[in-house]
Amino acid sequence: MTAPTLDRPSTATTRRSRPTRASSAPGAIAGRSRRGRAGGALLGLVAWFVGLAFFAPVAWMVLTSLHSETDAATNPPSVLAPLTLDGYANFFGAGSGASPWPPLINSASASILSTLLVLVLALPAAYALSIRPVQKWSDVMFFFLSTKMLPMVAGLLPVYLIASRIGALDSIGLLVVLYTSMNLPIAIWMLRSFLSEIPVEILEAAAIDGASLPSIFRRIIVPISGPGLAATALICFIFSWNELLFASVLTSTQAFTAPVFLTSFVTSQGLFLAQVCAAAVAVSFPVLVAGFAAQDKLVQGLSLGAVK
Repeated sequence: MTAPTLDRPSTATTRRSRPTRASSAPGAIAGRSRRGRAGGALLGLVAWFVGLAFFAPVAWMVLTSLHSETDAATNPPSVLAPLTLDGYANFFGAGSGASPWPPLINSASASILSTLLVLVLALPAAYALSIRPVQKWSDVMFFFLSTKMLPMVAGLLPVYLIASRIGALDSIGLLVVLYTSMNLPIAIWMLRSFLSEIPVEILEAAAIDGASLPSIFRRIIVPISGPGLAATALICFIFSWNELLFASVLTSTQAFTAPVFLTSFVTSQGLFLAQVCAAAVAVSFPVLVAGFAAQDKLVQGLSLGAVK
């Protein structure tokens, strides 16, 4: 009789303790939820801080371009100085008479033509290395990447001597060939990662239906890999547009580009800060327009291959 009597209090105690543990579970979940929201808010603040840190120099450049030379040269800078468009007027030749349109047209011609040529050459190469891989394709990819390891200055003198020998100096065609060769390796790497996401079964089904390889490229591969092509084209265009070293050495009067024209604002008389900032904003504007126009395709293309 005593054994059952001694067991009952312990059972009752156990039964009373269970609701206590059950009632504490929602509090723990709520605590973890609050900590998760606090961590997310902290990450959001860090992201905003990093974004503003990257945007601050651009905003400062735009603000300086809207000041006069006297206000732009003050130390500390005069942030609340009156705004003016004199810097942009001088960039477009109001004071010096030098027109920026020839170098802008040269940059656009060299960048657009080289980008189109890169896509035409890189797409079949990426197809051969991803969908129909050749033997030792990893060695081929490493060879493409190794071409970017050579410093540009190391190849400047041989390129200059060859271009001088064949009479190709100061020509848009020479810049197109150089920009194509410089951007082709990175374009092949990018397009290979994009094309590897295309299901091979779709291409096999099209081949069984009698579609030729050019038809498969035109009707299947290009539409599916459109975001990747847009991202690759935009990056190649930006690299070509911003190139300065080869353009400054290999061109003089006929084919000099916008970055070379931008350096002409730094003269022996001094640095005209407002004019330089206005020229930098004007030269950067086509790239910004292209980026905003293709931002959806760019984000989608750059995210391809990130999640398997």
